[in-house]
Amino acid sequence: MTTLDYLIVVLYLFSIFYIGIRYRDRSSNFTTFMIAGRKVGLSLGVATMLGTELGLITVMYNAQTGFKDFFAAFHIGLFALVVTMFIGITGIVVVKLRELRVKSIPEYYQIRFGNKVRIVGAIILVVGGILNMGLFLKVGAIFIQSMMGVAESELILSAIMIILLTMVLIYTTLGGMISVIITDYIQFVVLSIGMILSILFSIYYLGWVNIFTQVEMLAKDSSVIYDPIQSRGGFYITWQVILGFVSAVIWPTAITRALSLDSSETVKKQYLWSSVSFLIRFMIPCFLGICAYVHFNGFTPESSWEKLAMMPRYLSEILPMGLLGIMVAAMLAAFMSTHDSYLLCWSTIITNDIIDPLKGEKLTSLQKINYSRIIIVVLGVYILYWGLMYNGNDSIWDYLGITGAIYFTGAISVILFGVYWKRASSAGAMAALLGGLSALLGLEPIRNSLPMISSFKPEEIGLMTLGFSILLMIVFSLLIPDREGRIS
Repeated sequence: MTTLDYLIVVLYLFSIFYIGIRYRDRSSNFTTFMIAGRKVGLSLGVATMLGTELGLITVMYNAQTGFKDFFAAFHIGLFALVVTMFIGITGIVVVKLRELRVKSIPEYYQIRFGNKVRIVGAIILVVGGILNMGLFLKVGAIFIQSMMGVAESELILSAIMIILLTMVLIYTTLGGMISVIITDYIQFVVLSIGMILSILFSIYYLGWVNIFTQVEMLAKDSSVIYDPIQSRGGFYITWQVILGFVSAVIWPTAITRALSLDSSETVKKQYLWSSVSFLIRFMIPCFLGICAYVHFNGFTPESSWEKLAMMPRYLSEILPMGLLGIMVAAMLAAFMSTHDSYLLCWSTIITNDIIDPLKGEKLTSLQKINYSRIIIVVLGVYILYWGLMYNGNDSIWDYLGITGAIYFTGAISVILFGVYWKRASSAGAMAALLGGLSALLGLEPIRNSLPMISSFKPEEIGLMTLGFSILLMIVFSLLIPDREGRIS
């Protein structure tokens, strides 16, 4: 990187820190700190959802998928388009939650099934959520290390991780959801510019037709280049559809943004407008991964972590002065827009749905904010530790899917049956949530240590966990019905 590239990155970081400080005084109320007072409009709502979901982790795992599966990887974006548009048209689940004026998924658990379900559900959500984001920091550091051409070493990687984490912690703890939403908006713009310019330069550098012909020539099996079913199988495709749906409808960082909007109609419009952009946010990084495969003449490293670094290495070699700095700033934007949202999400859920219900007395708004800020720092230390010690070799996408399943396999069963089945009971909800914990078996270190399941793929364990949770929800609801009717 040249002096100009470093200058672009530094100026960007200073602007983000300014925003975190600028909006500190506007988060004195916990509802404002958590969901921006439910006053976010459509344009800002769409941008912050995309800014969060188009994070560096998203860019990296899609690039890794494109590098490995070629054009067949585009199916992830197509599924995201369909399910997000479906949610926008129907308002399924999200409108109901918005109308109940809850601040989180566990609050709905309490309204429908009681306080115990809320607390247990929140604990499981947090366990799955923090495991899910456990590798975000490491992936971000690998990107920066590869883009800057820094020598590969654990010491340098750790230093980059600490610097990245410190930047996010500062403005997230200062500003809350308002700060996060506004920085997400800026980061969405910066990232969009960087990604578009990188795509255009890649096409100019490699040649549009040449990209396709080279992939077809270099790939060992031409039948899997365009066909995801041939490439990954039917179970995997089914799993992707489910992942797309639950990510949009009940994943906390997405639903928190829906709950922060000013009306139910705005929620629907947010999903409709976001659907096309969700397609683009998956396809562009996939395409960059394919370009990296062509640039390196089909060289494919064995390690999943080494595959992850191929796209940033490609960009560092082909992007000219200035554009490289914009792209690094764009990727930092992507990293920070995801991390700030996730840290805020998990910290406020711990405060709002675990600490507050467990304490005998009602916490004040200021106490909740202070608790959340302390938890943000603790979670930051955790993801630093987890990123350094985790040694699994699954693709990042598979890791995210199976850790997310710890929460969402039980949660989607509870919410769908809770909203649309009057006989759903608190016993069924509790059993379904606990059943989701079986997704832990899908983590590679655990999976490989148990001979009976070592041959299973993450998506197979995820689908079995979902089926298990649904079965538990139905069986226990019928066997142990609620004595008192609750909101359905």
